[in-house]
Amino acid sequence: MIRDQASLEVLLARTRRFVRERWHPLEDQVDRAGEIPCALVDELRREGFFGWSIPEAYGGLGLTAEELVLCAMELSQSSVALRARVGTNTGIGSEALAADGTEAQKAQWLPRMAHGELTGCLALTEPDAGSDATNIQTTARREGDHYVLNGTKRFITNAPVADVFTVVARTAEDTRGHAGLTAFLVERGPGLRTGEPYRKMGQAGSPVSDVVFEDCRVPAGQVIGEKEGVGFQTVMKVLNKQRLHLAALCTGPAIRMLDLAVAHTSRREQFGQSVAGFQLVQAMIADCRTEIFAARSMILEAARARDRGEDVALAASMCKYFASEMCGRVADRCVQMFGGSGYIADFSPIERYYRDVRLFRLYEGTSQIHQLNIAKLTLREHEASRR
Repeated sequence: MIRDQASLEVLLARTRRFVRERWHPLEDQVDRAGEIPCALVDELRREGFFGWSIPEAYGGLGLTAEELVLCAMELSQSSVALRARVGTNTGIGSEALAADGTEAQKAQWLPRMAHGELTGCLALTEPDAGSDATNIQTTARREGDHYVLNGTKRFITNAPVADVFTVVARTAEDTRGHAGLTAFLVERGPGLRTGEPYRKMGQAGSPVSDVVFEDCRVPAGQVIGEKEGVGFQTVMKVLNKQRLHLAALCTGPAIRMLDLAVAHTSRREQFGQSVAGFQLVQAMIADCRTEIFAARSMILEAARARDRGEDVALAASMCKYFASEMCGRVADRCVQMFGGSGYIADFSPIERYYRDVRLFRLYEGTSQIHQLNIAKLTLREHEASRR
């Protein structure tokens, strides 16, 4: 659902201009330094990038799902560090609060997140709770008007720079699965520490680390929605929307990589003609363009369905699965089209993009988990149709 086409076009154009004029010239610097310059983060705050999906009542833009994915496809035509810096605030870092928080909680936290004053993140995954997110071992023990949290979270995007953490912990003893899981808002402070940023294959400039809770005292008023035992349901609401968002964030880099490859093969000459003139190269261009179009079409259709209030659990899973796998295939073809220059960081950014996008097939549910989920939901539909 697009509420105001003219206003959306202005936002898309502004995002496109920022990516091309401000970010692209800094990509190599961010990759080498492993961090985004503070001045650029301040610029992102002033431009409102942190509040895209946060409701207007709390200082954000309140983008619909369709508007959000369109903007995400523009923002992500860049190295992944850019969208990751703002992405937890516009996605998993604020969505649980926006979906299930009390009015008082929303008023306290969301405006500061929308303006980028606070950076949020989602602390869900643990050493033994990855694809099986219900196997959470972090505990939250009630003591008077506080809870005491103990445990370790792993692979948490933006943890080293986050100010507030959405944390899922087990509040009921002797429970298994999603029963007894509760979602908390936890401020950085005593009892919470983050590890050193990991050394990663790619996505330099996007800090990821462990989060450790050691007798971390959290006021009872910071249970999201002030309801125990519904943390898993809250996170599922977040993930269904976030999977659409992430699918769009997989599509933007594919667009960027294809643009780079087409420009390179059009300039480079071999055997007396441009490399783009060779039919086998053209076949790779055609495959990339077609798959990008397919992903974009899927994502927009699913986003519109979500805006209509429909259940998009199946569609969101298919979009994330297809778009992340598509991006990996596009990256591989584009390295091939660049030839040796695609392997050397000194000659092109394709080498960096190739490493950056590999993670897309792992987080927010691995491709294999999505295959299982898609099959499960399809079989469930089949059984329902036979009744």
